[in-house]
Amino acid sequence: MKQSENYFHFLLTSFVAVIIVSNVISGKLIQLGPLTLAGATIFYPVTFLITDVVGEIWGKERGFKVILWGFYGNLLLLLGNLFIIAAPGADAFRHQAAFEIVLGASSRIIIASMLAYMVSQYHDVWAFAFWKSKTKGQHKWIRNNLSTISSQILDTAIFTIVAFYGLMPNEVLWSIGLTQYGVKFVFAILDTPFFYWATAHLEGVVRQEARQAA
Repeated sequence: MKQSENYFHFLLTSFVAVIIVSNVISGKLIQLGPLTLAGATIFYPVTFLITDVVGEIWGKERGFKVILWGFYGNLLLLLGNLFIIAAPGADAFRHQAAFEIVLGASSRIIIASMLAYMVSQYHDVWAFAFWKSKTKGQHKWIRNNLSTISSQILDTAIFTIVAFYGLMPNEVLWSIGLTQYGVKFVFAILDTPFFYWATAHLEGVVRQEARQAA
């Protein structure tokens, strides 16, 4: 297998792993100084960096493929949660109520995540390809930032409403949504150097493979 394909499969595996872990940890609200955030807020933005790298090197078709594999991982996690909650517990197992609280909450989180995920990630891949075409392949920072920043608006709005609506006052919901988006916005800007580094390295790998094949 080509080295570039190994990199692609590494990014694909990382993407799916981050999606699944994010859904498990999002049920907990964390406090970072004055900020109240869903557990995955500082973790999930990595997925947008991965799809941007994939879109830059392999194109939007591969980007869409990565998204579908992530959705499949989400679906397996949801079905697994539902099954294991419904399964009868052993007599020695004394933590069913706590288990249901954690994984039951995760089921709603996963549904919210799946809706937000499909809309925002597909938009991200599409927007990245759109801005790449508009800039004629120049100015990587434009497509990297504009696609991610706009997609994370969709992601934050859909996820916050579906996951937490009715569980807290609306003003708290607004505060959480705006805070989450603010943090994601900062991460979108901060990931730009990593995007440049990753794509430059992978472009070098692809060029080397092309020379060897010639």
